[in-house]
Amino acid sequence: MTPEVFTPRPYQPPAARHVLQVPHGALWMSMGLGKSICGLTAAKKLLDGLEVRRVLVVAPLRVATMVWAQEAARWQHTAHLRVQLVRGTPDERRAQIRSDADIFVINYELLPWLVRDLGGKWPFDMVIADESSRLKNPGALCYRALHHVRPKIERMVQLTGTPAANGLGDLWAQINLLDQGRRLFKTKGMFERRWMVQLDYYGRKWVARNGALEEVTERVRDIVYSIRAEDHLDLPPLVRNEVAVELPGALMDDYHRLEREMFLELEAGAINSVNAAVTSGKCLQYANGAVYLDDDTETREKHWAEIHDAKLAALESVIEEAAGEPVLVAYAFRSDLARMRKAFPQGEMLTNDPCVERRWNAGEIPLMFAHPKSAGHGLNLQGGGRILCFFGLTWSLELYEQIIERIGPTRQLQAGTPRTVFVHHIVCRGTVDELVMERLATKASVQDVLRKAMRRKDSR
Repeated sequence: MTPEVFTPRPYQPPAARHVLQVPHGALWMSMGLGKSICGLTAAKKLLDGLEVRRVLVVAPLRVATMVWAQEAARWQHTAHLRVQLVRGTPDERRAQIRSDADIFVINYELLPWLVRDLGGKWPFDMVIADESSRLKNPGALCYRALHHVRPKIERMVQLTGTPAANGLGDLWAQINLLDQGRRLFKTKGMFERRWMVQLDYYGRKWVARNGALEEVTERVRDIVYSIRAEDHLDLPPLVRNEVAVELPGALMDDYHRLEREMFLELEAGAINSVNAAVTSGKCLQYANGAVYLDDDTETREKHWAEIHDAKLAALESVIEEAAGEPVLVAYAFRSDLARMRKAFPQGEMLTNDPCVERRWNAGEIPLMFAHPKSAGHGLNLQGGGRILCFFGLTWSLELYEQIIERIGPTRQLQAGTPRTVFVHHIVCRGTVDELVMERLATKASVQDVLRKAMRRKDSR
């Protein structure tokens, strides 16, 4: 493949300059705006100027495997960079780390191994943390590994389009890795006491105080370059649509019994919130049409029982109305996938095989099933279609927004096909599906939505 001449969009040179001028900073850029090439362009200048010698890119598995090397090879000004993917057996990884590459790419799951294996000999001047929201949990192994070697990192840049998808609390760990506590305090506890309100005795639930977002944003403004797609691109429309399904009375009676267990667990207090979350999952399964039974302790297999096919019928209508256009379907549980594959044998599952992405974008796959976790990062699916249908809904705002963006307006515009994007949500009336939709629309916390629904039911 012959490298192309890179023609930056107006907002990209300032983003690359930010990386050069701020040794430890972040690019908060909406999905599809070209965060990777901005990071690569800055890294190239630093490597060429001998300001850094070795760059480590940490990314989700799919992004690490399928994006960074290909992105560098695509453009003339970065094609000379030697990019080494770190993977395989421990011995193979060690050999790869010892190579004379410029940029080394590793996935987040392997980062703790890398830090342990290198011991005190950290060889990377610069770290690029792609999709840095993966570092939002200070208890996670990848955060702790990076925090351990942070004093040895001369430059760090974080790339993400969703720095705080689930609330202000997501920011502390990411910013702490950049400035080591100078802007948002040394510990998360101090951060929470300053800018958040504790809603339960056990300290498991915090929400931002009024005005906290503005204060935190002002404090980190000097190290963050933030732009939104809608401010720079004339985007095609995105149409969100609810496809309602209803269950007959007997099935709804059974559902309400299951739902009452969830509300009873919530009412018992925050200590039972995990149980309530599990029950809400059961409610989502019921709304989708199949509920998992108890695990088989001998075979450790999960079995499920089919309850109804209302959503399958609704999905069939969505496919028919697409009139031959490809449809991407997001599912939540393996039981959803199994039932859809049986009902729609023409459908294929999105896998890590690059051929699947290529065939989808070539229009060779009319129907594709994808879990939001497997389709959230590093995929460009806009070539294959503009219709996404959520068969099963997710509580996660981040996963919800990421999978939409795989075929979303920004991607369509980049592909030269500025066409309207349709996102259908199959919603089972009177079930937790409606609560999830409220969560996605208002961005309220899961616990707040559930408790609000419980109060509404108690008042009837």
